[in-house]
Amino acid sequence: MKFAGCYHGHSDSLLIKAGSGALTHGHPDSAGVPASFARETIVLPYNDRAALDAAFAANPGQIAGVIIEPYCGNVGFIMPDAGYLAYLREITAKHGTLLIFDEVMTGFRLARGGVQELENITPDLTTLGKIIGGGLPVGAFGGRADIMDHLAPLGPVYQAGTLSGNPLAMAAGIAALRLLEEENPYARLDALGRQLRDAVLAAAKAKGLALQCPQRGAMFSLFFTPTPVREYSTALTGDAALFRKFFHTCLENGVYLAPSPYEAAFLSTAHAGADLDRACAVMTAAIATL
Repeated sequence: MKFAGCYHGHSDSLLIKAGSGALTHGHPDSAGVPASFARETIVLPYNDRAALDAAFAANPGQIAGVIIEPYCGNVGFIMPDAGYLAYLREITAKHGTLLIFDEVMTGFRLARGGVQELENITPDLTTLGKIIGGGLPVGAFGGRADIMDHLAPLGPVYQAGTLSGNPLAMAAGIAALRLLEEENPYARLDALGRQLRDAVLAAAKAKGLALQCPQRGAMFSLFFTPTPVREYSTALTGDAALFRKFFHTCLENGVYLAPSPYEAAFLSTAHAGADLDRACAVMTAAIATL
């Protein structure tokens, strides 16, 4: 089971209703994925408890795993409703289904322990991406020992990779983790995120434009829509033409955002001070031109 708009890499079983570049280019389902693969994947709307209940009731004992971006980042940044992730943990445990948190975006970015630290939820497996290598090419997954022991050489599931244990990436990752431990930047990053969010929302209100700007820590998105964005379908209500005008005005004035309304934006500690003030000024001025 996966959720519409969540992207979990180039895997046939998961390239169904995917976000990120697939959605940006209008192909949320990838060509070349056999229909037989697609039939093995249940796709649900994010933030919908009733849909979870119905899917488990319709497929008793058949759902091996649920993979989710606990805070969505590949259809724009979307937060879970209060209690939603806890309910997902509860229902997967009840049915003996593995819960997999894809924290490629959120791991170490929002907290040293990712969303699972913020929400006090322990998934069965976690996937992590380049951030654990200080930005260098690396990925990892981990979880309960009884699951991980199925991997070779202890178990029958083969896994290997060209960059597995790459010394440069490991050294960079350790250096990044030490810096996070020493500096503990998360409260500062959230303050920067709130400063930017409040600035763009105030500019939109002054202009009379409907704008949603979900934000947590260093992550945020702008959706030009009056509809609170809770999942894939409401993300698509955003005015893409307005976003394009906004994006190009920002770009022309030195503020570089992802060129898609369906990508989360990130701040870093390097943006503090004059840089963030400049970004807020450029973004609010861009909104005023819409």
